[in-house]
Amino acid sequence: MNNSINWRLFWILLLASVFGVISIIPYMLTIQADLLKELPIPLHVLLPIQVAQNMVIFAILIYVGLYLSGSVGLTAPILEGWLQGKEVKPYIKSILGISITLGMLASILIIGIDYLFSIFIKAETTAQSAHVSPPIWQGFLASFYGGINEEVITRLFLMTSLTWLFFKVKGNREGKPTDFDMWLAIIIAAFLFGAGHLPLAATLTRLTPLVIMRVILLNGVGGIIFGWLYWRKGLESAMLSHFSADIILHVILSLLIH
Repeated sequence: MNNSINWRLFWILLLASVFGVISIIPYMLTIQADLLKELPIPLHVLLPIQVAQNMVIFAILIYVGLYLSGSVGLTAPILEGWLQGKEVKPYIKSILGISITLGMLASILIIGIDYLFSIFIKAETTAQSAHVSPPIWQGFLASFYGGINEEVITRLFLMTSLTWLFFKVKGNREGKPTDFDMWLAIIIAAFLFGAGHLPLAATLTRLTPLVIMRVILLNGVGGIIFGWLYWRKGLESAMLSHFSADIILHVILSLLIH
């Protein structure tokens, strides 16, 4: 089993992650506008610090993810093939349809679940966040963070690490993770990713059991789809699917509503 690091792939993913961090800044400044009034240091000083901190964090996440991924058979086949000088256009074409279609499915599920919860959650619990509506261009840029950074965090790092852990604890005769290992890693990673959105939700609205369940489900449901794509089609497929879902949620849906 291979635990070596493809350093060229490492730097490509790190630069992409830095791009994603910068892309989401306008969106975050809009939805957290009230908090900016209480900043202890000027914004023009804080933002470069945060970008630098995120660069270090993502460097660690990418390193760990790439180091472990070879052991459990999780790959980034398009980038890896391209770096090896292989013809990757046929594979790109083969994943486009399923990646975008499943991204659309994820967005439809998210919209449907959100609607169901809106019936049961009292209006006042969401009133605080309802007035925050970032411009469409900010939603478009934020979609790059979802497609790149959130996939690096949740799939490349978290799902890969969980799969590796389950494989090491359990093991099998074939020398690779079982389907049960993979599904368990997919579901746990999706759940943890959803739970990771609770601190941000707490800055926008009051956390109640229903609100907590809503946040976890809305952010976790797509994770199962993207996790399956990472497992079966590769990291780029999961990224493309996540990006497609975010484009529908942050751009197309906003255009239809407004």
